[in-house]
Amino acid sequence: MIDMTQPLALIFPGQGSQQIGMLRELAERYSVVGTTFEEASDALGYDLWQVVQEGPAEELNATACTQPALLTASVSIWRIWQELEGPRPAAMAGHSLGEYSAMVCAGVLPFAEGVRLVKLRGEAMQDAVPQGQGAMAAVLGLDDEAVEAACARAAEGDVVSAVNYNAPGQVVIAGSKAAVDRAVAACQEAGAKRAMPLPVSVPSHCDLMRPAAERLSTALNDIELRSPRYTVVQNVDARSHADVETLRTRLVEQLHQPVRWTSCIETLSGLGAEVFIECGPGKVLTGLNKRIARGSKGLSVNDPDSLATALELAREAAGQSTSANG
Repeated sequence: MIDMTQPLALIFPGQGSQQIGMLRELAERYSVVGTTFEEASDALGYDLWQVVQEGPAEELNATACTQPALLTASVSIWRIWQELEGPRPAAMAGHSLGEYSAMVCAGVLPFAEGVRLVKLRGEAMQDAVPQGQGAMAAVLGLDDEAVEAACARAAEGDVVSAVNYNAPGQVVIAGSKAAVDRAVAACQEAGAKRAMPLPVSVPSHCDLMRPAAERLSTALNDIELRSPRYTVVQNVDARSHADVETLRTRLVEQLHQPVRWTSCIETLSGLGAEVFIECGPGKVLTGLNKRIARGSKGLSVNDPDSLATALELAREAAGQSTSANG
């Protein structure tokens, strides 16, 4: 399954990368964007493209809408990549929600099923913790062990833990609001450069998400998954799995266990990945990867110009001489 003759990895962003008007220029040039969003709209029962293009922002930023929107955006870019005969990636990975995009693009999860599944995932996450009772915070400039120790001191029988290991010196914590507030103060006392609350409504990837994981597990059990056509490195253990049931289990566990993004990129680099193409709006993962895989090349694809540059970069890395115009 792993073909590191192609030093290319595709990566897929998670929540926070969405924006009103995303993929508009790509849609004007490539009809597959429109047809992909039509498929998603049919699965959801409302016009997803209209929400993505016109808002309101409050609707797009609602978790149950954000997740299908980002999944559909990433799949649209992958389909354009295939249309233009871009180099086949050796492997894929996605951050949190982005792991579902990777699963669809790798052929594990049917697209329409994936759209409905991540909508349910978003609803389950929001329902698991009442609004205002959970929180997340970003901690900068503190090593992983120090963040974990601060959370342990601050818990006091409540839930707070490191949930996103995004890059060296950048960790996100989550849990109940009071415990997160205590952990922020503990991280500051331990010497963090910054420790700041994040504007989110759901404390993702911590123990408070276990009820959501149970709902997700029930829904996933009703979907027939297929063996991956590409290697997918998963968030929970930073490993790839060929066994469908293991893939299913890790997807459920991901909801209440940390996203080990640093380890995922290190795994891809260890396999030989040198070029990372981020398929989706924003440049969050591309920025993180520069701090993890130093010396690697990365680019975010979200408009025709960045697509052309990414194709050229990938083809050069693959030893191809084909022009990136298309």
